[in-house]
Amino acid sequence: MEGDASTRYSWVDLAFSVIGVCTFLVDWGSDVWVATEFYSRGDYIWFGLLVGVMVLSSVVVQMFSWFWFKYDRQLPGFSQAQSGAQMVLCGDKVRIFCLLHVLQLGFLCRHISAIFQGFKVWWRKQEGSDYAIYLTHDLSMLRLIETFCESAPQLTLMIYVMLCTNKARTVQFVSIAASTTSIAWMVVDYHRSLRSFLPDKAQQGWGSSLIYFLWNLLLIAPRVAALALFSSVLPGYISAHFLLLWLVFVLWVWRQNTDFMDSACGEVLYRATVALIWYFSWFNVAEGRTRGRSLIYHTFMTVDGGVLLGTWWCYRDPVRTEPYGLALIIALPLTYLLGLLFKALYYCCFHPKLWRPPVRDPGLPDDLPDAEVSFKNVSAQDDTPSSHTLNRRMATHAANFYTERKFGNDQDTNRESPL
Repeated sequence: MEGDASTRYSWVDLAFSVIGVCTFLVDWGSDVWVATEFYSRGDYIWFGLLVGVMVLSSVVVQMFSWFWFKYDRQLPGFSQAQSGAQMVLCGDKVRIFCLLHVLQLGFLCRHISAIFQGFKVWWRKQEGSDYAIYLTHDLSMLRLIETFCESAPQLTLMIYVMLCTNKARTVQFVSIAASTTSIAWMVVDYHRSLRSFLPDKAQQGWGSSLIYFLWNLLLIAPRVAALALFSSVLPGYISAHFLLLWLVFVLWVWRQNTDFMDSACGEVLYRATVALIWYFSWFNVAEGRTRGRSLIYHTFMTVDGGVLLGTWWCYRDPVRTEPYGLALIIALPLTYLLGLLFKALYYCCFHPKLWRPPVRDPGLPDDLPDAEVSFKNVSAQDDTPSSHTLNRRMATHAANFYTERKFGNDQDTNRESPL
């Protein structure tokens, strides 16, 4: 395949795929371990909550994976593109792949397929680099969804259990560590996947990745802690709190007229999932006025977090929480503020800009399938096209993340980060 070296599959891509499947299996194993502990101790409510989160998350991820498989197999050249991975993806055998998703194995199958195809490309120097990268982009997005549908709620539940029992077992520490690692790795992997859409991947440095990781972690951690603290004093109200905010977020994302999926049912699933992600973290889904939307979101979440912490402070047991109560009520707001400062630092000093908007080839129709879209359609810094197959789903988020467009009167409007 001819093209810029930055778009070729490398050993780093293969390493990320291997680590991704390892963290997925470790996270899944720790979930089963914790669920078994809850059941054996007779904590059936906590057992039910944990299993419910696991099942819901798995179903959502499998649905996204199945929708994308149905869309992709309609693209020209799909069977030829995955010919080297037919042993894993079952080629065009829809019934077998459907059965894998029903058995909740579709996501794992994608991981194995990415490793299998990536190994062939890197080690044996075979063709198919574009398809291997295509698979890794999809996995990055699925990991993002899986993290906020399972790891973040599970982390909240584990902290809540520790607060209620006033002690921590080894299995709980393992679960918290696994969930935290899963969230952290997703952040780095997703960031790296988006950066691959830049014409010059050499711009990605450790400093940029570290700052990006820190501001996400410093904003998400206080949010999770505040939810757990509120749940520890008013456990019956956390469900109402989630449903109320989720409905508000669903209405908000609906008003933004997102167009991420390729069918009406898929778009409904996407909007509902975005609303769930917003319960924990900001995720940009549409063009225009992103600074205003981000400001509204963080202002709302700051007020909501303050209400959650204030409620916990009023209803807490003063004697039981004396060792850590005052420290938490001070540290959590400061941590969130520090996260906002790191976010501002990232956009001021580390966030790359594409100085011209992505321009489509005028000779290409608007409804060109993903498999026929050239990488030049998102390249704004150089005029040399690449033959790399474009993953339109991730390219959409990458454009929202990096592109800076110029409008009338020479005014610039920056698009905010998806996270």
